[in-house]
Amino acid sequence: MSVDLVIVNARIRPLFAPEGSTAIAVGAGIIQAVGDDATIRGMAPAHCRTIDAEGRELVPGFFESHLHLFMGGASLSMLNLGPLFGFDNVCAAFRRYAADHPGDDLLTGFAANYTIFGEDQRPDRHILDRISPSRPICILATDLHCAWANTRALELAGVLHGCDLGPGAEVVMGEDGLATGELREFAAMQRVKMISRLQGRDGLDYVGDKLVPEEDRAYDRGIIRQAGEYCAQHGITTAVNMDGNAYQAGLLRELALSDAMPVRVSLPLRLEESDGPEGIARIEDFGPEVPGRLQFGRVKFFMDGVYDTWTALTVSDYPDRPGFRSEPLIAAPVFAQMCIEADRRGLQIATHAVGDGAVRATIDGYEAARQANGPRDSRHRIEHIDTITRQDLDRLKPLGIVASMQPVHPPGSAGLPLEPTTTIMGRDRWATAFPWRMIRDRDVPLAFGTDWPVSPLSPLHVIHCALSRQPWAEDMPDQRLTLEECLLAYTLGGAVADFCDDRRGALKPGYDADLVLIDGSLENLADDATAARVVLTICAGQVTYEAK
Repeated sequence: MSVDLVIVNARIRPLFAPEGSTAIAVGAGIIQAVGDDATIRGMAPAHCRTIDAEGRELVPGFFESHLHLFMGGASLSMLNLGPLFGFDNVCAAFRRYAADHPGDDLLTGFAANYTIFGEDQRPDRHILDRISPSRPICILATDLHCAWANTRALELAGVLHGCDLGPGAEVVMGEDGLATGELREFAAMQRVKMISRLQGRDGLDYVGDKLVPEEDRAYDRGIIRQAGEYCAQHGITTAVNMDGNAYQAGLLRELALSDAMPVRVSLPLRLEESDGPEGIARIEDFGPEVPGRLQFGRVKFFMDGVYDTWTALTVSDYPDRPGFRSEPLIAAPVFAQMCIEADRRGLQIATHAVGDGAVRATIDGYEAARQANGPRDSRHRIEHIDTITRQDLDRLKPLGIVASMQPVHPPGSAGLPLEPTTTIMGRDRWATAFPWRMIRDRDVPLAFGTDWPVSPLSPLHVIHCALSRQPWAEDMPDQRLTLEECLLAYTLGGAVADFCDDRRGALKPGYDADLVLIDGSLENLADDATAARVVLTICAGQVTYEAK
């Protein structure tokens, strides 16, 4: 047995290792032993690095089960608008940002709330023109399903006079015949992102181009690597990147093969209705995986959008729009055939579904795949589940569906305002909105994430939000989980969702040495989001982050 790293004097929960364990031995990227300090110290050769945990808590590496690495990395150099409200505050921040970023490139802010300029005023180009009349600027909504651009940006993007994008996306037009500045969904947002330095390569609907110059490829690799380093700072050792295409697959392979990516990555192939069942074969364009570092094996669909743009698919009418329930991004017959083909190939399916109608349509597609191909351990995933009907809650477990959810998404959590989302959603949906407790009580596999950069990346912040969430009304159920349930959703739950629960998600001999050392008190996270912090991250036995 070769040991090259030991950690002693740690606090380890019986949730993850045998009771009384305080130390761990690592060799060749694998956990070799778990036990008491004396036993593990006795296994350490002279050349072995010994880390004294000083009584801090050791847990398995965190799984970020839903994020966007490329866009997240890009956001690290954007203006964070999340905490800002009011024109004067936003204007001052943008002008400082513009002064720090001279030139004529598109200036972009992200994480903007829909009420950033007031509860009765959605952003538009006229407001943004007051901030920047000549240089193009764009702000991305906190859910990344909407953006707003000033007149100059709309002109450069060629959409000031409108643009036909087909179903599912919209350049919103005003009574004056010109675009208001609001761009709903990816195809509309991408038109403005094309005038940025990245030219939309980080976009959720970017298909990929093998002819991207090496200079740009190197720039993009740097952004993705920076995103990986940011993950490591937060204790993340495995990241499920939910906007995959062949271009990203190539960049990630190059990073993994050069040992330049500090986090393991799972990448799906993102497909749309127009791709049809035959489009699933495009996953072959991803090329070979990098064992232990980069895996493929799944496809990603979008069934709907979000409530704030009225693009979430619902089973009943929107309260403010009688007769309107939005439309699915993939028609039921096409979705069923795409699910059947993906399932036939042995691929896992992950589907974005926010509205209760989208969740039902997704379950229907997974059910069609099982009926056509027979049952198997498919672990098909539903991403988000912002709303669901009680009837459909009971359909998840029998079909082996995994719930991939983000506790930083409910209005009222993580600094998000309640409005306009809760009103657009409608009170009748509140009781089963973001229903972590209801899902956990039905023994449905639950995996946590953030959808970064939609929300802040820190798993500890997510756990705080899950522990501290308050019902929107006194007669609504409490959806909070216990601390240990939250930890499982970020470790073993993520491993189950990623088909690696036989080697990650616990601290056992033979498991991958993906470890996180935490300073402070996890028990106090419910009351204080800063009660704990990551001080050491180890992925595959290698230190990927160490606090100074």
